[in-house]
This record gives sequence, structure tokens and C-alpha cells, in this order.
Amino acid sequence: MNIQETIQNLREELNQHNHNYYVLDNATISDFEFDQKLKQLQELENQNPEYFDENSPTQRVGGTITKNFKTIPHQYRMYSLDNSYSKEDLIDWENKMQRVLGNVNLEYTCELKYDGASISITYENGKLLRAVTRGDGFQGDDVTNNVKTIKSIPLKLKGNYPENFDIRGEIVLPFAGFEKMNQELIEIGETPYSNPRNTASGSLKLQDSAETAKRPLECLLYFITGKNLPFNNQFDSLKSARDWGFKAPKESKLAKNLDAVFEFIDYWDVHRHQLPYETDGVVVKVNSFQHQEELGYTAKSPRWAMAYKFKSEQVFTKLNSISYQVGRTGSITPVANLQPVQLAGTIVKRASLHNADQIEKLDIRVNDTVFVEKGGEIIPKIIAVDLEKRPENSEPTVYITNCPECETLLVRNEGEANHYCPNFYGCPPQIIGRIQHYISRKAMDIEGLGGETVALLYNNNLVKNYADLYELKVSDILPLERMAQKSAENLVNGVEESKKIPFENVLFALGIRFVGETVAKKLARHYKNIDNLSKASVMELVLVDEIGERIAQSVVDFFSNHENVSIINRLKNFGVQFEIKEVVNLNATNKLEGKIFVVSGVFEKFSRDDLKKAIEDNGGKVGSSISSKTDFVIAGENMGPAKLEKANQLGVKIIDESKFLELINEN
Repeated sequence: MNIQETIQNLREELNQHNHNYYVLDNATISDFEFDQKLKQLQELENQNPEYFDENSPTQRVGGTITKNFKTIPHQYRMYSLDNSYSKEDLIDWENKMQRVLGNVNLEYTCELKYDGASISITYENGKLLRAVTRGDGFQGDDVTNNVKTIKSIPLKLKGNYPENFDIRGEIVLPFAGFEKMNQELIEIGETPYSNPRNTASGSLKLQDSAETAKRPLECLLYFITGKNLPFNNQFDSLKSARDWGFKAPKESKLAKNLDAVFEFIDYWDVHRHQLPYETDGVVVKVNSFQHQEELGYTAKSPRWAMAYKFKSEQVFTKLNSISYQVGRTGSITPVANLQPVQLAGTIVKRASLHNADQIEKLDIRVNDTVFVEKGGEIIPKIIAVDLEKRPENSEPTVYITNCPECETLLVRNEGEANHYCPNFYGCPPQIIGRIQHYISRKAMDIEGLGGETVALLYNNNLVKNYADLYELKVSDILPLERMAQKSAENLVNGVEESKKIPFENVLFALGIRFVGETVAKKLARHYKNIDNLSKASVMELVLVDEIGERIAQSVVDFFSNHENVSIINRLKNFGVQFEIKEVVNLNATNKLEGKIFVVSGVFEKFSRDDLKKAIEDNGGKVGSSISSKTDFVIAGENMGPAKLEKANQLGVKIIDESKFLELINEN
């Protein structure tokens, strides 16, 4: 076999594995094996540039910079859908169509309405040619480079496909990925994203496609348009899309009449909360393309399709006041303080207003009557103002100009939505927040010391930064409210024990902006100690795997500050770990190479950390949650029932710690 054939075979094999995992949710090889094959392909392509293919699986990592997104006309207009909010609306809709068509028996395709960013993707000769946002329906932005990084979108099609067609769908961000992204932002002291839909939409317009590639986006396709298509109805078009390699959701159903449509709606109105994505309704389409052509379009919408919107539970209440919270990085978050109201099973008293732009957009004012719903069924949000009930003497909200805690003039950096308090070392919530972050479980994990106690220590002038913790004595703490001898001793002992915490945790604990848990580990392992890291330039940092310019600049800024350097020197003198301790494990093997384990429950022979270390020492990987990529779940006592159910559903092998020991001791 020649080099060109080897490259082509590898591309086809990797495309198939991508399809198995991201579209079919059925991985057939391990992550390790996939990465090895991808690495082999990258090396062959680098050595043989004459065989470059822009649709090779190696190109999915992104890296293309787009400063301005070109406006592209849609070959086929992207219409919006008419909405209905009751079954009576759907009956009226059918009656109108029957008057046009002459009382024929209408079949419908029912599809879930996913809440994402609309996209139109053009394929020519089976290859992805172009991806364009919806825009105004007539034209949109060319986001091809970013869309190519989404692994559920095929770069090359399979089977018998038309020569040229457009396929439409929604770019969505699954809840699990959204929550993970927000957790990472919270860990580095940043304001979390407001909802999955806006985050997905914003991801398509990132200038660096490598940044888009890092986001766990998916694309759910639902409509094909073009000439000489090899099917004559909507339901068959979805089947064909799946055959060609697209992720066309299998929840869609062919309904023989409106009664079957209502059954579909009733089922998903209850079960939609089990879906991994945001969905806000059902799209009902006349199945026959012939009937669709006869029905045609209004100025805005097809007459043959209707979106039935699920009812979000909404309530109205009074906005009593707006307060402003200061995060540990100085980020300001406006909060609506509401007249308490029952919503989706809980009493809601507060709702985030996100930033100044959101307040201005909705024209939210104190004493307004506001409509509140649970965004994504989780976070309360204000969606509108009842202007008819607005008091006559109402005044527009003027966003604060000074920090509510320290009175420092706020700043707003170009391109950022949030205001910040720049008084890093003098603003109490920032100081308390940094110390609370320092002691947290994933950082220094200081037992006997909680967030409220940190505030108590600060307010009594016992600590001004996290280095001060190491000078605390039992006699200092005892006079504080609710502090007994044992509590004070536990606190001091917990601080002393934190000196054993490894360098990567310490680096995360320092609270450098944009340096989360994962980035801290990468930097610690690359630079080995704090001195090497503190001397690194932006250019040197950017060369480290997965470290972008924003992180690099933040690290350099942190070590350029004399106050930070002084605190680190004090921590060094107290004995805090500022270098990697290289431990050679003579018993390490590669027996578990390519295998992913999830650990759940309480164990007799191991602590959970020891168990995870044993997995990694023997070449395995530790996963945080069960998925189709998981090879084994190691189950101890009191394993969570949800994890057990998920493992059984996916057919993941469940073993106990004794079986695990057999795995690593065999041969």
C-alpha cells in the first residue's frame, strides 16, 4: 500500500470512529487508540504535504483566525416558524391547510424543537463546503472554520447522497458541557455564562477556531433543501441524513394524524427534562413534500410547519431593589431582589441580572412588575417587564459607577460585558473571596476552616491575605464568636497540614485569573516550580500545551505584582510546596493503558484518591462521569443509584475493588 492510500484509509477510519462516538454514541475504540491513529495521520500529512485535505480529521482542532466573518447569501432562504401555544391552535392550522388541499389525509413529522443557534451547511460532492448562520434569513455569516471543529458534523459524507444540497440544524451546547464550562469559570473567579443557547451562538463567532474546538458543541440536523433530492417526504429525509452521517435526532416520529401529534407533545412535555439539551417545544411538519409545495409560504414562514411551544412556568412579582455583588476577581454582578414568589416548586427571592447591557435591554427598573421564569428550568431569570403596571414616577436604572464595597471607580474592559472593581488588594469581598478560594477543597483543602470563618477572621483583622493564615495561633482564634478550644486547634492544625499539599494544588489556590484546576496542573508539570513559572514570558507560556494568550498574559501580570511576589515569598518561608515532587513508582505498569475508569462509592482496601492513583500508575485514565467511553466502573459501598442505572443502561462493566486488584496483578 502506498503513502497516499495509507493516509486515505486512516482518514476514513478516523471519520468512522468520530461518527460512532459523536453521532451514534457508541465508541468502538478507546481514546488512547484514537489519539495514536490521529497522531500517525498528522505525522504522515506533515511528511507528505502534497496530500493535504482541508476535510481531514486532523483539521478539526481548529487554529484558523477569522477577524471578520464574511456575509454570504443563502441559496435557499431560511424561514422562521409560526408558533402555537395550544392544541386548538394546531387544529385551526390543520383546518386552514385542509381548505387549501381539499380534505386530504395529512401525515405529520414531529420533531423536538431544540434551543440553539441555527445553521445552514452546504455540501458539494459529499464534502462540507460552507457553513452560514441564519442571519436575517436571506444572508448570514460564514462560520465554516468554526463549524468544522464540531465533531458531530461530518466533513465527508457516506453512501448515496445528492451532488449539492443544504442541510439545516441547530448548534447546541449540552447541559453537561455547559455546566462544566461554568464550573471552570467559577473556579477562576469569572462570571458564569447565562444559558446554553447564547453560549452556543457566541461560540460560532469566536475569532480563533481552536477556542471553538475546545467547547463541547453538537449539531442536530433536521431539514434538507436542494434540487433532485432522493426522497419525497420529511420523515424519509431524516432517515437519509442519518445514513449519510448526520446527527438527526431519533426522537422524531411519523404521526398519522393530529391525535398522534398530541400524543407526541404530551409525552415530551413530561419527558423533555431527561434530554441532554435545551428544548422548548415540538416542530410539527406536513410530511409530504408535494403537500408542502402546494401550501407554500407566507412572507415569513412556511404554511406547512408549526412550532408548538411548551409552557415555561412563569410568574410575575415585584422588583424591590437591585444590589451588586463583588466576586473575588472584582467582577460585578447585579442581582434583582424580588418579592418572594413560588416558581417551579421553589420560593424565588433573587434573580441574576447578569450585567449592565441586560438591564438596559429589558429596561428593568426598581418597583417594576417583572415576569420571572426558570432559565433552562434551573436558574431564575427576568424575561420581561409589565410596562402597564410601571409606576408613573419610575426612573431608568443607572448602573453603579463605584464599587458597592470599597467605593473604587469601576472599570469595563473593551469587549467585556462585566464591570470590575480594580481595587484588588483593598476591596473586602475580593480579599475574602481569594482566601476562601485558597482554602477550598480542590485547592489547599484546609480542614477546620470554612468560608464563614474566613470572613470572621478578616473582619477581626486577623488575616488580610492567605499567607496570614500560617501565623494564626489558637490564642488569636479563641476570642472569636462560636470558637471553642477544639475548633481553634482544628483550624490551626488544618493550616499546618496544608503545607503538604502538592504544588499543582497550590498554584490553583493562588487564584491567578483564568488559571483553573486543569491549567494549574499543566503549568506545574511543565515548569516544575514557582520560580521557573514566575520568570516565563507570554511567548514562552503560549508554547505550553493548551495555554492561550489570555491565560499567559494573566500569569505574567500576576508575577509582575510586588504584593503577589511578597505573599509567595512568605508562603515559601512557611513551608508551602512550590515545586513538583518527582516520585518514581517502581511498581508502575501500562496494564490499564487506553482504559477509562469511573470510581464511585466507599472502599475498604483503598481511599478514593489511592484508587485513582493506582489507575493512573498502571496507565489508565480516571473519568469524572459515566459515558459510552467508560470501560469500567469501580463500585464501592453506597454507590449512587443514578450512576448504577447509567452504567447498566450503557452496558459498562461494574467491578469491585477486589476485581480491580486482580486486573492490575494479573500476569
